Amino acid sequence: MGRRQNDSESSRFISLSFLLAGFISCALVYTVLSIVLNSNTNSEGSNFEPLTLAEESNDGGCCRGIEKLELWGAAVKWGSDHKFNSSKECCQACKAMCTGIDGPCLCDTWVYCGNKKACGSKFGECWLKKQKDILAPDRQEAGNHVIWTSGIIFGKGEGIVGMETEYGILRIKLFPDCAPHSVAYILELLTLRHCAGCQFHRAEGRGQLWDSEGNHIEKAPFGPPFAIIQGTLEAQGTAFKKIPAEECPYIRRGSVAWVGSGPEFFISLADHQEWKKAYTVFGSVLPEDMEVAEKIARLPTESDVWNNINVSVLEKPVPLLIQRLD
Repeated sequence: MGRRQNDSESSRFISLSFLLAGFISCALVYTVLSIVLNSNTNSEGSNFEPLTLAEESNDGGCCRGIEKLELWGAAVKWGSDHKFNSSKECCQACKAMCTGIDGPCLCDTWVYCGNKKACGSKFGECWLKKQKDILAPDRQEAGNHVIWTSGIIFGKGEGIVGMETEYGILRIKLFPDCAPHSVAYILELLTLRHCAGCQFHRAEGRGQLWDSEGNHIEKAPFGPPFAIIQGTLEAQGTAFKKIPAEECPYIRRGSVAWVGSGPEFFISLADHQEWKKAYTVFGSVLPEDMEVAEKIARLPTESDVWNNINVSVLEKPVPLLIQRLD
């Protein structure tokens, strides 16, 4: 992917462009991605401090948290009597109480002490908690002096936010256990009364290259068009701090992902296995709302060239707002 080149009128907005695939080797793909994803735009810090990424699961399910962060909440299991050897095990213990089979989640927050030296007698403590409002988790403290690692879990039907546009609302299921830093930033946007500057500015449909379910047509090229709508989630007046790389699965139809460390993002209208695992995916559009994305992709565009790749940019950017749905 590349980024839209800055202009004097809108230097805050940087953009991505996607690489042609299928005609170049895997090694060249990796090299080019490494180059074009390197942002030359400096962004200021945000109110959410991206901290060190904690342990993840490699067994097909994510269990990530944020180190040096302590989340508060009503305890459902006391850590002094509930110890594990890893943050992954603590996270999984919370997930086991949030299966959606027996009703609402009994646990939606886990807090773990995993540094033997810093934790002392608290080493291994796994506190399982319940938030009053899971979209606004109670944050006790954060910073280098904090010995805890924390994460949140969204149960069935939870953790869905709206991306409101004039063409409809895109409901997005967030993935805090896979992309905790990314989700924390989105939850921060929910607290704003506006999201001025947040918008879609690029739109490319599936063309004749992918079918309506996002499957690539055999022997068809991989673009252009690249089957995406792309924009920025940097609100004017709110400083943005780069988000660290998190879970990078294959891009599927409906995937919502950062390019690089944000604030540029895209929603995919198709499956893109040719892009390998290059982008942090922090959510997915509900299938029934993909028609809103398709509608935006059909809006009038004009041609542009980003990093020697032909792209289609919207004649009129589409403003968006991140909102709660409850």
